[in-house]
Amino acid sequence: MRLLILGTGGMANNHANNFKMIGGVEIVAAVDVDPIRVEAFALQHGIAQTFTSLEDAIAWGEFDAVANVTPDRAHHPTTMRLIEAKKHQFCEKPLAETHALAMEMTEAAEAAGLINMVNLTYRNVAPLQKARAMVRAGEIGFVKHVEASYLQSWLISKKWGDWRTESQWLWRLSTAHGSNGVLGDIGIHILDFASYGAGLEIDHIYARLKTFDKAEGGKMGDYVLDANDSFIMSVDFSNGALGVIHATRWAAGHYNDLRLRIYGDKGGIEVVHTPNGSLLRACVGDRAENAEWVEIDAGEVPTNYMRFAEAVKTGVNGEPDFRHAANLQRALDLSFLTERDRSELALK
Repeated sequence: MRLLILGTGGMANNHANNFKMIGGVEIVAAVDVDPIRVEAFALQHGIAQTFTSLEDAIAWGEFDAVANVTPDRAHHPTTMRLIEAKKHQFCEKPLAETHALAMEMTEAAEAAGLINMVNLTYRNVAPLQKARAMVRAGEIGFVKHVEASYLQSWLISKKWGDWRTESQWLWRLSTAHGSNGVLGDIGIHILDFASYGAGLEIDHIYARLKTFDKAEGGKMGDYVLDANDSFIMSVDFSNGALGVIHATRWAAGHYNDLRLRIYGDKGGIEVVHTPNGSLLRACVGDRAENAEWVEIDAGEVPTNYMRFAEAVKTGVNGEPDFRHAANLQRALDLSFLTERDRSELALK
């Protein structure tokens, strides 16, 4: 597979480092509107060809697939142009800013017969994959209740940088600059983490969103800081189970922590993922009577990058695909509506 990387910001380095480790994959070109940045990226990763426009790259054409690591707003227009050019795509999340745009991308990619996948990175967490397998095998029985959380502290901690003094972070806090807040940024991850791990689809959703005051007048320079910082939601899953899902950037003591608890009528499973590692625990069988939890070795799983490379090689689309990401985007879109109307909404 000859791969082009579109967008050479921070996340693009993860793509380059992962794809370089996969046999049969050659990163042949990089594209970015910033000529200095794209040249530095190409030098760092040993990439021979660079472009400052997608059109120039398509005119060159010597690539099979694209890792789309552009800002969220650019996903739709760049993806649609690449579909016209018949290129397979591995897109960063969220797939698009709205469900309508995401579905347009999905239907176009499917109609063209192209491999289409989205980098929902926590699919790489082996305990999540193992938990799903255990649930689907019936080890905890009929799923009744799900809890999921995604906790970050970057509005408090300066570990990643200081948004109060470093303006490059402020777009994440401003809807006018393309942010859907914590819901759009990490909400898509925790929704996928919860529904995928539980092996269930979300049927109904009711969400509350909150934006806290962070600066005088709610503004810093050109940035109006109006994007949500925290959300909580209650959901009904496809089998009737209830779920509670929440996320915030105000969680002191949690750099980037995800937790999932799944309870059935025969036992429970817990997945914890932090920057320091992942953990899977289960309370099943006879242990459920005595509330005895044991840690389970989840082994290793292929990364999304590996699955995409395999999909292009075999011609069989992999997971998570565009359609799944579009369904998640519908849940995000409806969350904003439920907050506005204070009402529960069905996803279908």
